Amino acid sequence: MTTKIVVIGMGYVGIPCAALLADVDGFDVTGLQRKSKRSGWKIDVLNSGKSPFEGDEPGLDELVAKVVKKGTFRVTDDINVLSTAEVILVDVQTPTDAKHTPQYRSLREVSENIGKHMKKGTLVVVESTVAPGTTQNIVQVIIEDKSGLKAGEDFDLAFSYERVMPGKLIHNIVNLPRVVGGITPRSTDRAVKIYSKIVKKKIFKTTVLTAELSKTIENAYRDVNIAFANEMALVCESLGVNVYEIIELVNVLASRNMHIPGAGVGGHCLPKDTWLLRHGLHEYGSSKVEPEFISLARRINDHMPIHMSHLVENALLARGVRLHGSVITVLGAAYLENSDDTRNTPAAPLIASLQAKGATVRLHDPHVREWDFDSLEIERDIMKAAEGSDCLVLVTKHKEYYSLDLDKMENTMRTPTIVDGRNVFDREKVESKGFEYRCVGKSGAKHVI
Repeated sequence: MTTKIVVIGMGYVGIPCAALLADVDGFDVTGLQRKSKRSGWKIDVLNSGKSPFEGDEPGLDELVAKVVKKGTFRVTDDINVLSTAEVILVDVQTPTDAKHTPQYRSLREVSENIGKHMKKGTLVVVESTVAPGTTQNIVQVIIEDKSGLKAGEDFDLAFSYERVMPGKLIHNIVNLPRVVGGITPRSTDRAVKIYSKIVKKKIFKTTVLTAELSKTIENAYRDVNIAFANEMALVCESLGVNVYEIIELVNVLASRNMHIPGAGVGGHCLPKDTWLLRHGLHEYGSSKVEPEFISLARRINDHMPIHMSHLVENALLARGVRLHGSVITVLGAAYLENSDDTRNTPAAPLIASLQAKGATVRLHDPHVREWDFDSLEIERDIMKAAEGSDCLVLVTKHKEYYSLDLDKMENTMRTPTIVDGRNVFDREKVESKGFEYRCVGKSGAKHVI
């Protein structure tokens, strides 16, 4: 007997999950993707048996090709496929706006489509990260309203979050523990049965609210740890000490795990999940609790791209060059190394800060094909991007940047200056080539701004 599964949203979560499920005997999987100018091209790419991601993604290309050839996976924009599905997974983006309020336009639209088209007995699983309380107070309410069915009786509903990241999409789904929370024990058990076909590690059963909280608290915890490292990097810069030596000394003890600072925190999760946690608390909590600690961490991490622009200004001043009127080359549009994922990339606020100060900005990235930042295009030829430039600003530690020809760079640039946001370059080597060098968390500033 064949189980028909529909995965809504062909992104960094939906594609690997759908492909893994399609490789299970007895599962037939359809990916549902809106045909928009920005992402509609994914439909044709996936149906041709190829992955749309350009970064390093072990195992995904081969798996997509295999299940498409096998005939157990295809992608469409036809919402009528929902009417025959026994299982529906929801993997749409849930961003926050400038005021940190969740924007559930896609989630609400998908919930309405599910309610209008699904059949009785369907299992719906929300995999998108949401504010605690969202699955039952928004998704369930909409589906019940549009379908006339009762959750827990006529259809099952659960929340189960992923722990994926670019470069480890297949690995993390298969080899990390899973948390599943259903609105009823039957909903939970049905979802666990599906995930047990692709997840090798333990699957934990809990309630919907606990699962939602687990996801947002886990990412807030990560965000706080990164914020501490970033703030200590600023402390070390101010005192003329190398924070990376400090981190090495602290982490001598196995019980310590001080994180690494950097140019900023990006991705779909960390920049917004703290705010989702806060929103759920304010929307559905019974007390006036204000999570100040995690909100402060968000502000610290959001400041790091601005700090990078200060380092650029500082390095240029050491060479007698003003930032206003200079040409700056940003290395890396993706938020994570060796990927093409630009969601909430720290490159965007850095570029905005540099442009606001009167600099002309160029952008290089070896992997990214889509960039949504005004009219600034991505240059693929790094020497062309650096020609006549006054400063190279490394935001993303793509493997290609570790082997830059510094001699050629020094000859092609107008002002040989490097600002390192990921501790990629060796100070002595860079300075021996004639470069002015600045790095997050390291001493070296000759002028205070």
